[in-house]
Amino acid sequence: MKICVGCDHGAIELKKTVLEVLQEFPDIEAEDVGTYSGESVDYPDIAQKVCEKITSGEAERGIVLCGTGIGISMAANKIKGIRAALCGDVFSARMSREHNDANVLAMGGRVTGFGPAGEIVRAWLTTPFSNGERHIRRIKKMMALENK
Repeated sequence: MKICVGCDHGAIELKKTVLEVLQEFPDIEAEDVGTYSGESVDYPDIAQKVCEKITSGEAERGIVLCGTGIGISMAANKIKGIRAALCGDVFSARMSREHNDANVLAMGGRVTGFGPAGEIVRAWLTTPFSNGERHIRRIKKMMALENK
C-alpha cells in the first residue's frame, strides 16, 4: 500500500515520527510531499498535494498534519473523493477506518504527542473497513453531499 504524507510548518517533527512508524510496515511505501523545513507554508497546499495523489490513484491513503490538524483536515475534505478524519486518539482512528473508510488521517503536531501519534497511526493502518451495509449506505450518502 502506498501512503502519501504531508505537513505544514507546524508539524515537521510529528511528520518525522509518522514516517518512522510507517517504516515498521514492510508492505507500506511512504511518499513525503513536504514541507521539509520550518518555513511557513499554507496547509491547504499540502492537503491538495496529498489528496491529489489519492484521487489520481497514485496512493491508496494519506496522512496530513498541521499545528492542530483542524485546518488541514478541513482542506482535505474539500477535495472530491476524500474522507479525512482528524484523530487525536486510538479509538477515533479505529472507528474512522471501520465505520467511515477514512482514506486520510489528520493529526496536529502541536496537540498530539509523538507516542500517542504512533499508536494512532498503527491503529488507523491496521483497522479494516467493516463493509457493513449500514456503513456503506452512510458513506454513499456522505459522499453524495459533494455534489450539492
